[in-house]
Amino acid sequence: MAKEPVRVLVTGAAGQIGYALVPMIARGVMLGADQPVILHMLDIPPAAEALDGVKMELVDAAFPLLKGVVATTDVAEACKGVNIAVMVGGFPRKEGMERKDVMSKNVSIYKAQASALEQYAAPNCKVLVIANPANTNALILKEFAPSIPEKNVTCLTRLDHNRALGQIAERLNVHVSDVKNVIIWGNHSSTQYPDVNHATVRTESGEKPVRELVGDDAWLHGEFITTVQQRGAAIIKARKLSSALSAASSACDHIHDWVLGTPEGTWVSMGVYSDGSYNVPAGVIFSFPVTCKDGEWQIVQGLPIDEFSRQKLDATGAELVEEKALAYSCLT
Repeated sequence: MAKEPVRVLVTGAAGQIGYALVPMIARGVMLGADQPVILHMLDIPPAAEALDGVKMELVDAAFPLLKGVVATTDVAEACKGVNIAVMVGGFPRKEGMERKDVMSKNVSIYKAQASALEQYAAPNCKVLVIANPANTNALILKEFAPSIPEKNVTCLTRLDHNRALGQIAERLNVHVSDVKNVIIWGNHSSTQYPDVNHATVRTESGEKPVRELVGDDAWLHGEFITTVQQRGAAIIKARKLSSALSAASSACDHIHDWVLGTPEGTWVSMGVYSDGSYNVPAGVIFSFPVTCKDGEWQIVQGLPIDEFSRQKLDATGAELVEEKALAYSCLT
């Protein structure tokens, strides 16, 4: 028997990431090859014509799984009955702008969108925030959509997770699918901590620790971390545009694993509401290693944290507490 369609909202759908993301969703990359979808696409009024163009292309592509498209500039219409919300839209930092200016703009955007999701989304709607500052935008959304369970509001650090996998695979000249269990801790910012202490590589003689195979702690503590932290800026410098393709692909990975589950023995990185695990600040959206089953995530517990890692977790946690304070000051 055919499955009922899942309604998936993409905000900022006429932008670069949205344009890369909506065909992936329509093709089944996010929810599986047997799951029909109805796409809800939201953008701001100046982008209405471009949004109509994206809708035309979705129709022209004749995706078998795509059972309907809602393209609108009305936030209430966009949020009506959605099961999954991918929040790509936000106010980008422009030249000459202070961090507080960007935060202030995004606080008002995410407060309004949270209210619409609260009022119109389906019960148990799952939310993924991509727009930066992603962790704090997600926190604001959680605060202003109190009926959405706190476990259902997440932010994207899977892009950083996938970047870390890619860097290790390139360094060791192995397939990226053979590398697993890297971790992104903390904020989706330049303080994030890409951690390979628990990561392994599948070899002909079994799974081996990444640290042992790389055999270069200086690289793992230095260039590897900064490459992952600054990869987005490097792509903007090379492409003159942001990393839309990889962000869209990682958003699909995030939702896919959240809804359909992570493979046995594998964890992924997700920005989730912190309960204080690993002695990081509670009450912020913090990236942890998680496993997923039956549509629920669980933080992986009990991993040993060495002194180097402890300092990195404390630094990114402190930044998130500072961002939270800044965001809340914008509400008053």
